Amino acid sequence: MRLQGIRVCYFIEEGFEDLEFWVPVMRLREEGARVVVVGTSAAHYTGKNGLKANADTSADAVNPDDFDAVVIPGGWAPDKLRRYDSVLNIVRRANEQGKIVGAICHAGWVPISAGIVRGRRATGSRAIKDDLVNAGATWVDESAFRDGNQVWGRVVEDIPNFCRELVTAIEEWARERQPA
Repeated sequence: MRLQGIRVCYFIEEGFEDLEFWVPVMRLREEGARVVVVGTSAAHYTGKNGLKANADTSADAVNPDDFDAVVIPGGWAPDKLRRYDSVLNIVRRANEQGKIVGAICHAGWVPISAGIVRGRRATGSRAIKDDLVNAGATWVDESAFRDGNQVWGRVVEDIPNFCRELVTAIEEWARERQPA
């Protein structure tokens, strides 16, 4: 288990992209990470394709310092998540601390609103290309990649590549912080 002892904040909101939520959550758990599902409230949510998920807690109730990584799924959820200061503060703080911030598909809207994409390479659904570019990111049309502490995935079809990049990035981040 490559991520034993790692705590991941995985955001959720109504209209999340079902596979971009569930597949990475399961992959992270498979590697031993403790995934905490964080919503805008501690509620039940329905994905845009009908799958259900429950938040463990709300963004207002967590301490961003308690997490090693933050991941945002796509779908319609990012457009809702970006409206909450508590969500943006968690993303901003993780980025400031060099922790891993993962975003796939439309999830890039949250890092845009958190003000952390300027000067970085980014990808996502082509529908948000202009948003990323206008926020100062360099658009890259690749399935998944890492730019420093940020891990980007393009769309649902790219989930396997996104998961590989995400797990490797978190593992390397954790290894760098272990005492010698």
